[in-house]
Amino acid sequence: MPKQESKLELEQRAERIQTTIALLREQLSEIEAEGVVAPPGCYVARYQAKGAKHHYWYYQLKATTAIFPKTNKKKEYSRFQHLGKAGSQAHIDGVLAVVRRVQIDELTKTIDGLNESWSDLYTKEEKVGHRVE
Repeated sequence: MPKQESKLELEQRAERIQTTIALLREQLSEIEAEGVVAPPGCYVARYQAKGAKHHYWYYQLKATTAIFPKTNKKKEYSRFQHLGKAGSQAHIDGVLAVVRRVQIDELTKTIDGLNESWSDLYTKEEKVGHRVE
């Protein structure tokens, strides 16, 4: 027979969860303040262009849908944003923007999970994978 948890223990667990959520939200704000964040679903890709005598490697920010404005046409969008050569400022900025997006997505998932954990403390309904006594 499981031990009945006191109200104080329950409140302490809830407070730990809330404190952790606040810490993660602060980290999320700091990341957003660091610079540009890539749109969801974007990644940096390398591609090869053929010149007259040589092959050149370039980088681009790729999206699943056309979200980047085309430079030469108004109101038209592309799935790609050119970042230039390896180590160019645009390339580094693109990489860091994608890293920030990944960090934000993971922190958001973690915060959502902790919110669910907090609500589990105060509900007795049965959930898949949870044992209710």
